[in-house]
Amino acid sequence: MLENYFPIFVFVLIGIVFGVAPVITGTLVAPRRPNEEKLSPYECGFDAFEDARMKFDVRYYLISILFILFDLEVAFLVPWATIFKEIAQTDSVRWFGFIEMLVFLAILLVGYVYAWARGALDWE
Repeated sequence: MLENYFPIFVFVLIGIVFGVAPVITGTLVAPRRPNEEKLSPYECGFDAFEDARMKFDVRYYLISILFILFDLEVAFLVPWATIFKEIAQTDSVRWFGFIEMLVFLAILLVGYVYAWARGALDWE
């Protein structure tokens, strides 16, 4: 029974080797020349001007959430479109499948119009 798991074990072992080997090689081979700039907490080489906890504009997050929402819309539309021929050939679900997708698109359209009317898509 354990021989069935041997390919999985080999796959996991190869994955671990490919993940750990570059880290170990970099640690052993890379030159170590520390200086004050490299050891500073800022990448750019000079101290930060402002506090790291500065406020971000909420519209950035709103745009990203809207992008995710409409990206998920595509994730639901593509499978439906791929089986649309099968839906259209079956008499019992022909109109149900079509109307169901129209309702889905109508709900998304209402959300899109609402976001547009509220100014969520305006970037100034």
